[in-house]
Order: sequence, then structure tokens, then C-alpha cells
Amino acid sequence: MPRLVQRHWQEPARYMMEGKEVWLCRCGLSKNQPFCDGSHKLTRGEDPARVYWYDDAGTRHEASEPHPGIRSY
Repeated sequence: MPRLVQRHWQEPARYMMEGKEVWLCRCGLSKNQPFCDGSHKLTRGEDPARVYWYDDAGTRHEASEPHPGIRSY
């Protein structure tokens, strides 16, 4: 079931692992979890007072818009 998650970070975290630079996702949008794939760039321009969800194409929707995975009865 889809869920709305409040994010606090809009950028990845940098770590050094075995002498190699690794960027880990903190926005929750990466399709390559736990690694960053640049999806956090979609969050630019978000209003921190609003709640959003992103579809599989990366399109931003406000939480007031219907989510295709949630049916109303």
C-alpha cells in the first residue's frame, strides 16, 4: 500500500567505504536504494509546508491529489 513519508533531507549523504566515495539516498526517492541515483533533484522547489507524492515517472503531486494506488470507498 502506498504511504506518505515526511522527508527532512533533500540531498544524499557522502560516505567513504573501503577507500571509495559512496553517496547514500536520504530523500527516499532513489530507485537504487540505498544508493543515490539523483532523484533528490525532483524535490527542488517543494514547499516545506505541503505534502507531496511522486509517481513512477517522477512527477510530483500534492497529497490533496488522488494517488492511483489508493481507492476511496
